[in-house]
Amino acid sequence: MIPRVLITADAAKLLGQLTEQHGPVMFHQSGGCCDGSSPMCYPLGDFIVGDRDVLLGVLDVGDGVPVWISGPQFEAWKHTQLVIDVVPGRGGGFSLEAPEGMRFLSRGRAFSDAENTELAGTPVITGADYARGERPAQRAPVVVEAVEACPIPARHAERLPR
Repeated sequence: MIPRVLITADAAKLLGQLTEQHGPVMFHQSGGCCDGSSPMCYPLGDFIVGDRDVLLGVLDVGDGVPVWISGPQFEAWKHTQLVIDVVPGRGGGFSLEAPEGMRFLSRGRAFSDAENTELAGTPVITGADYARGERPAQRAPVVVEAVEACPIPARHAERLPR
């Protein structure tokens, strides 16, 4: 199964520290209001997941960290793998990493046509499904480094001006 979300090793390390300080945590991919479109980290249960929110995956960090996105935003991003990374700077005021001098950052990688075809046959888990006990079959992996964000698919590269 192709993961819809990944986390870098550096971000996983910070996430582990936050879990030690605050207990179990979760992410919700912000829709672009006050804190831009940052992945917001909350103590598990402090952010109420809506029935139509979509579970992108559960990160393989500690006991597992769920990553959510709103249903409408998922429709816009469903062709993109979300990579949660961390960079120096101040995070969003509502996110747990804000006082740490680091901030979580979303990077994206466009899925290939083959990946999109495979994912189209995989149902998503919504907040309502999760409340009924549905869980993903596997956890989303930790990657060593951030993948190249937003590469131009080969089929479009020939259209670029030279």
